[in-house]
Amino acid sequence: MKWSNKSVVTEFILLGLSSSWELQLLLFFVFSVFYGAAVLGNLLIILTVITDSRLHSPMYFLLGNLSFIDVCQATFATPKMIADFLNEHKTITFEGCMTQIFFLHVFGGSEMVLLVGMAYDRYIAICRPLHYMTIMSHRVCTAFVGVSWAIGILHSAFHLAFTVNLPFCGPNQVDNFFCDLPLVIKLACLDTYFLEIMVLINSGLLSLICFILLLISYTVILVTVQHRSSRGTSKALSTLSAHVTVVLLFFGPLLFIYIWPFDSFPIDKFISVCFAVFTPFLNPIIYTLRNEEVKAAMRKLRNRHIASHQMS
Repeated sequence: MKWSNKSVVTEFILLGLSSSWELQLLLFFVFSVFYGAAVLGNLLIILTVITDSRLHSPMYFLLGNLSFIDVCQATFATPKMIADFLNEHKTITFEGCMTQIFFLHVFGGSEMVLLVGMAYDRYIAICRPLHYMTIMSHRVCTAFVGVSWAIGILHSAFHLAFTVNLPFCGPNQVDNFFCDLPLVIKLACLDTYFLEIMVLINSGLLSLICFILLLISYTVILVTVQHRSSRGTSKALSTLSAHVTVVLLFFGPLLFIYIWPFDSFPIDKFISVCFAVFTPFLNPIIYTLRNEEVKAAMRKLRNRHIASHQMS
């Protein structure tokens, strides 16, 4: 895809989270810690799932892929935001801006679809436990992951196809720490009402379909659990609560975005931070705190690491 030659804008100015130098220094250290913890936490989950044979099951296969998406989601804009806290001029090239928009929607769309796959996995495990391994085969799990990435890429390509060719002939200030699609579209030198509606329909429809599927799955699961009383059901409910918490963390900010998609509010930047930093940071914590198998596998991995150091 060629970059547009209709635009005289070669770079965008990112206004960031604050104009105060003192506050930016504080935010530099705070977000450096959060970003590092998010990446290391998710990589630790991936490593644990790969190395521990007890976690070679459909649920943990999907969890490992969710952690990989979270690493990508935390990385598409956060390192630049952290570096920009130390820069007086926060700019991004036109190509860099389009790249951020593309990856933002790839990772966001892929995670939505993968969360649906994880909900289906829990539905089969709790409602049809005797057929679990037959239904949730490795081929099915791989298909879930492949479809989630395919839908994320198609969803993002649709946005980029018309955004990259918009004429930007003057205003170039984006009131955020990354190139947020609605804010970038509003800078174009034409009436963007139709484009705004297209963005709302594309993103809103995908989010709505995924949210409805998640709502149906977890409602059926909760009704099923309510009519059972066993140790296994209690364990399943504990795992389920982690999944529901992650879904609420992910879709909560999206709900606000699609109620007021093209109006600017002070809370918009906080929502962007939640999506890019806090959600990837919290997901590993939620899954490890609520899951004894993951905690046991991590302790085993740590002990193995300590033992290898002692031997050397």
